[in-house]
Amino acid sequence: MQTKKYNIAVEATLEVIGGKWKCVILCHLTHGRKRTNELKRLMPHITQKMLTQQLRELEDDGVINRIIHNQVPPKVEYELSEYGMSLSGILDMLCAWGEKHITKVYGDKFSVLEDSILNDKLKVSDEPQPQMHARPDL
Repeated sequence: MQTKKYNIAVEATLEVIGGKWKCVILCHLTHGRKRTNELKRLMPHITQKMLTQQLRELEDDGVINRIIHNQVPPKVEYELSEYGMSLSGILDMLCAWGEKHITKVYGDKFSVLEDSILNDKLKVSDEPQPQMHARPDL
């Protein structure tokens, strides 16, 4: 077996999570198990072929688990593996940086972010929170 050589460690990371869709898939899976059709609905611009390919690669790298339920018709779900959960910090930082970048370039991030479950959660977290004021002593 040929030993792989990397110039820097980030190459190994990008080999596993690089590309247009893998991080998006992983972000959706951080919110729980998803069936293939659920992922397809959450990512309407990905082709079925590309989704299947990306899921297989993530599974081969041990980042996600494929769960097959023994029923008719067969039910298959995907979830982050324990190893994949170790990417949650990286994914959170990528999302946070992306939000800052969108705001810098476009101003209002919600004018360019499509409606989705993940972006709806952003809207809620961006709403002003009620301020609790201390009662003055009487």
